[in-house]
Amino acid sequence: MKKLMIGLMAAIVGIVAFSCEPNNPYDFGPQYDFEGNMETDSLKIAAYLDTAQIDSLYRIHDPSGTVIIVQEEGDASKPNYGDVIYTNYVGKFMDGEVFDTNIESIAVENDLHEDGDTYRPLSFELFQLNPANPNPNVSPKAGFHFGFKPIRSGSKAIFVIPSPLMYRDQEVGVIPANSILVFEVDFLGMD
Repeated sequence: MKKLMIGLMAAIVGIVAFSCEPNNPYDFGPQYDFEGNMETDSLKIAAYLDTAQIDSLYRIHDPSGTVIIVQEEGDASKPNYGDVIYTNYVGKFMDGEVFDTNIESIAVENDLHEDGDTYRPLSFELFQLNPANPNPNVSPKAGFHFGFKPIRSGSKAIFVIPSPLMYRDQEVGVIPANSILVFEVDFLGMD
C-alpha cells in the first residue's frame, strides 16, 4: 500500500510538472491590430473631413489610408522612391492644437519654442512601403511617405494620417497613443 501511495504521489507530481505550459520563446505579447485601428481611424477621418473647413484644389484618398489635401499645386515633378524630400511642416491634432513644427514663428506662437531649438527643413528619403502593413522599422512615419509620393515638388498640402501610419500605439512626447495626425506641409524640393 505504501508503494502504491508513493507511486501515486510520483505520478501526480509528474503530471503537474509536465502539464504546465512551457514558456513560448515566440510569444511577444499582444500583437498590434493594424487593420482594426485602420478601420476605426478611417471612420474618425471621414467625420473630420465632413466638418473640417479646409480649402483645397483636390483631395487624394491614398490606398494606404492617408488623405492628401492639395492646397497649392507645385510645378516641379513628383518624387521617386529614393529621393530625399525637403519640407516645412506644422503637426496638429484633429482639434487644431499644434504639437510640432519646424517653423520658428509657429513654434513661438504655440509655446513650443525652447532656447537652443534650431529650425531647418525636415529631410528624409522616400521609401516604397506596403500600404497594407508598412514596416515601422523602416519608417515610423509611413504616412509621410504615402503623403509625398503623389504630389509635385512645390506643392502645399495637408496630410491626414491614421495612427497605424505614424506612431501606432506608442505615446511619443505629447502625442497620445493611437493618434490621428494632421500635417500642413510645404514641399520645398527634393534631391
